[in-house]
Amino acid sequence: MVEKKAWKVNGFLGFLIEALLLGGGIFAIVREATVPAVVLLLLFLFMLTSLSVVFPNQAKVVTFFGSYVGSIRESGMWLTIPFSGRRKISLRVRNFNSIKLKVNDINGNPIEIAAVVVFRVIDSAKALFDVDNYNKFVEIQSETALRHVASKYPYDDLNGDELSLRGNSDEVSAELTKELLVRLAVSGVEVIEARLTHLAYSTEIASAMLQRQQATAILAARQKIVEGAVGMVQMAISQLQSEGIVELDDERKAAMINNLMVAIVSDRAAQPVINSSSLY
Repeated sequence: MVEKKAWKVNGFLGFLIEALLLGGGIFAIVREATVPAVVLLLLFLFMLTSLSVVFPNQAKVVTFFGSYVGSIRESGMWLTIPFSGRRKISLRVRNFNSIKLKVNDINGNPIEIAAVVVFRVIDSAKALFDVDNYNKFVEIQSETALRHVASKYPYDDLNGDELSLRGNSDEVSAELTKELLVRLAVSGVEVIEARLTHLAYSTEIASAMLQRQQATAILAARQKIVEGAVGMVQMAISQLQSEGIVELDDERKAAMINNLMVAIVSDRAAQPVINSSSLY
């Protein structure tokens, strides 16, 4: 099915013609002209069945004895095919909020995920005739697409070299929108946007994953501290030697490096120990 324009005439012109037919029928009845009165009143009723009012952002799908003859998208009052069926369908932008789905990411971790889908009908014929209920169709296909996209990525990327659901929400949303456009094309629905609204580990593994994230963060922080401490020790020893402040042999250099590393890397304040005795 493909949407096409239905035949229509300005409804106010049709309303004027109907008023004339009704007036002529009443005049014929007063004049006791039975046959003209019956003809005029039948024509009035005949045209009355063809009047249709279309509101803004709404379409009327016109069918005639089971056949689709077209759609009326322009708002206003129109005169169309008499004795035709006219079903209204909304063209407004709508939201669909999915429920929280429990799925497994690409690593097999159970997660909870939900999304909001912004859509509208762009083909009234497909929306009414190619699917049984386009609203329900959008709901089911949105949840199916969300499950499929969620299973293609990890919840979080610990190494920083691949896409993840948490770290690349824009890319994931773009792929979800693209997949929904393909899935919903048969229903005459256009997806304007699809965004994740909820993302979390499932309750049974949330505590363990939180500990894992904390451990990863601590290791990353320690690595940065050690890298900085090595640079500071190298700078301190180089400056002492270049300015001739003190001559350090290998043993004293090792002791100094040890003390500086402990003081810098330790997560507690260093307590200095003053040696008051002489080695000689």
